[in-house]
Amino acid sequence: MGDVVLITGASSGIGKAAARLLLEKGFRVYAGARRLDKLKELEALGGTALRLDVSDEVSLASAVRSVLEREGRIDALVNNAGYGANGAVEDIPVEDARKQFEVNLFGLARLTQLVLPGMRSRGAGRIINISSIAGRLSMPLGGWYNASKHALEAYSDALRVEVRRYGIKVVLIEPGAIRTEWDNVALANLERYSGSGPYADLAAKFTGRLRGRFRRGAPGPEAVAAVILRALRAGRPAARYAVPFQAKVMLFLKWLLPDRVWDAVLAALLN
Repeated sequence: MGDVVLITGASSGIGKAAARLLLEKGFRVYAGARRLDKLKELEALGGTALRLDVSDEVSLASAVRSVLEREGRIDALVNNAGYGANGAVEDIPVEDARKQFEVNLFGLARLTQLVLPGMRSRGAGRIINISSIAGRLSMPLGGWYNASKHALEAYSDALRVEVRRYGIKVVLIEPGAIRTEWDNVALANLERYSGSGPYADLAAKFTGRLRGRFRRGAPGPEAVAAVILRALRAGRPAARYAVPFQAKVMLFLKWLLPDRVWDAVLAALLN
């Protein structure tokens, strides 16, 4: 019998690729998403579809209860659901910024609270949080998204130490440029918030860079799925895994360069 894994945001991109790979490797996968019709492919592969909206307390509790009633345990939680409210920080209404945090952090944190008691009672478990290199460096026109991922990094660092004595391991996955539908949502929000007004020229340049140079040659979500599998199988997983190699390069440069130089590099990319 394979480990029982609950994955959020499994209807597309990284979540879907991870669910497919874990099913192939013998895991018992519960795939959560807001739209059940998007999960039919995973059901055909042997997964179990769950309606799961990470911003809805009732939905979260119902999903966890459903898995526990069927399996009696959740061995691993992959917190993948999230989106990018891209736009200039001045342009995005604060209520929309709050929604960004609700999905990317608070919903994730509440779901984690719901699965931790069972993991503690068994003395084992894995929490895999899908962050981003944006959690360790900020890009213009992504300030609120970056902030939510920065917060996720801090939250995960605290949680990792708190639960280690119960045999629970917490891992951050930090994707860089990956070909997924995330781009389409982020760019639609960028156009919505900053497509006109004082930051319109930056938004247009950023859109061109994202569709061209930044995503050219980027791997698909399967690259991240492979790292998730590695983190689930490792006896002593790392606290963080950056993927792909270009993401590691970006993080190294951010560590190496003074802030003034880093700011100049980012400004040059939008010229």
